[in-house]
Amino acid sequence: MFKRVVLRLLSAVLVAGFVAGALADEDNGGVLATLIGSAPGQMVGGVASGGAPWTVSRAHVTLTGSGHLNLQVRGLILPSMGNAGPVSQVSASLVCGGSGGMVVATTGAVPLSTSGDAHIHEKLPLPTSCLAPVILVRAAVVNGATPAQPPFIAISGFTSSSASKGEGSDDQDSGHD
Repeated sequence: MFKRVVLRLLSAVLVAGFVAGALADEDNGGVLATLIGSAPGQMVGGVASGGAPWTVSRAHVTLTGSGHLNLQVRGLILPSMGNAGPVSQVSASLVCGGSGGMVVATTGAVPLSTSGDAHIHEKLPLPTSCLAPVILVRAAVVNGATPAQPPFIAISGFTSSSASKGEGSDDQDSGHD
């Protein structure tokens, strides 16, 4: 009998500790996304895209509810050049409100290798709420200069060619209306 009481008490303490820890965890919530290259003529959160198409080989971005941003990109290049061209540094901006929203925070600039590799790890100040968050990767240094309005060259999202196929999708037209 004594063992059961101790086990129940220990279980209750562990459950209470888990619940309190989860509620106190400042990193609950946030964003987990992939990145895709931009196309000319886009506007998101008042930021224009670059003047040429960009592609991304691999990338991921996480933004926690406490503002910790971790963005890693590989192969962010101009396909016409096969490299990052004149862009030598990038930054990341958080847009709240989707494509019609506004930039609420931007990181400092980090190096972008000629092969298009960069890593941004920074804490951003976040608003109390952010509907439809979008992460932009912006050309912070181009030809050795900082643009007045750095364009975005990659954005959180996916392309249908990178989306997983076969999970409930039917790629073939059945011919039925």
